[in-house]
Amino acid sequence: MLSTAGRSRGLDAGVPVFPAALRPGDLVAVVAPAGPPEPAAFWRGLGWVRDRYRVRMSPGVLSRAGYFAGDDARRAGELAAALGDPEVRAVVAARGGYGAMRVLERLSLEGAARTPRWIVGFSDVTALHVAAAEAGLASIHGPNVTGLGHASPCVRAAWLAALERPGAETAWTGLGVVHAGRARGRVWGGNLALLEAMAAAGRLAMPDRCVLAVEDVDERPYRVDRMLTSLRMGGCLARAAAIVFGGFKGCGAGKDGTTVEEVLAERTADLGVPVLAGAPFGHGEDNRAFVMGREAVVGAGEVVFPGF
Repeated sequence: MLSTAGRSRGLDAGVPVFPAALRPGDLVAVVAPAGPPEPAAFWRGLGWVRDRYRVRMSPGVLSRAGYFAGDDARRAGELAAALGDPEVRAVVAARGGYGAMRVLERLSLEGAARTPRWIVGFSDVTALHVAAAEAGLASIHGPNVTGLGHASPCVRAAWLAALERPGAETAWTGLGVVHAGRARGRVWGGNLALLEAMAAAGRLAMPDRCVLAVEDVDERPYRVDRMLTSLRMGGCLARAAAIVFGGFKGCGAGKDGTTVEEVLAERTADLGVPVLAGAPFGHGEDNRAFVMGREAVVGAGEVVFPGF
C-alpha cells in the first residue's frame, strides 16, 4: 500500500490513492445507490459477504421507489454516511440498475482520497468509479452483492483478492486479439453506456494513456456503435493507450446481421492501439473483480497486472 507521502504525490500527480487492503472481520458498508435489489438474490449475496466481514447497512437498502432504491435523498444520504464512517473499510453496492448519476448530483466525492476506502461494484456503479478516479481514488470494478450469491468460486475468489490483495500480480490470458500491439497504462473504465452518459454530463475525466476496460449488456450493435462513436468524437478513445473489451452479453445482431464484434473491431481499427476482447468482466457469469487505477500491461492476448 502507498505511504502517506505516496498518497500526497498521488493527489498531485494523477497517481491514484489505494485504500488499505481488507482483512477478515473488517467492516463493510452495503449501500443501494441505484436500483432496488431483488430481495432473495440480495440476502444470498449478503450471507456470503457476512461469512467473512462485518456488515453495516441501513434499513433503506431494500427500499423501492419506481426503478430506484428509494428517493435520491435517501440514496445519497446512505452513500455519504458510508463514505464518512471512520470504521468502514469498503463500500459495496447492493445492485446496479440506474440512479448513481442522480446521487452524484447531490453528493461530491471530492476529498474521498483523503479518507480512502474501497468503492466496489459495477454496471451503473461505473458513475461512482468515474467520480472516484476524478477525486484521485482507486476503486474496485466487480460484482455487486446481488451477484455474489450465485457467483462461481472463481468469481468470488477474484472479488476477495481485489479487496484483500489489491497489489498482487494477476493476469487475464487467452483473450481475443482484435488489433495487435503492446501498451502499458492504468486500467480505467466500466460500463459503456455509463461512460457515454458521464461524458455527456461533462464528468468523464478520462486519464491520459489509460488501459480502457469496457463492457455492456442488452444493447443492439448499432447502439454500441453510437456510444463508441460518441466517445470517439469527443476525443476519449484517442486518449487510451489500449482498449480491453469485456462481456457484451445480450448484444446480439439485429435483422441487418451486423455483430457487436464487428462493431468493436471497426470502431477501434484506426486508433493505432492494441485492442483485446473477451476479458473476464461484465454482466456474464465470469465477472472477475479488478482494481481500477492499477497498472496493466496489454500484450498478445493477455492483460498482466504487475504486483506492487
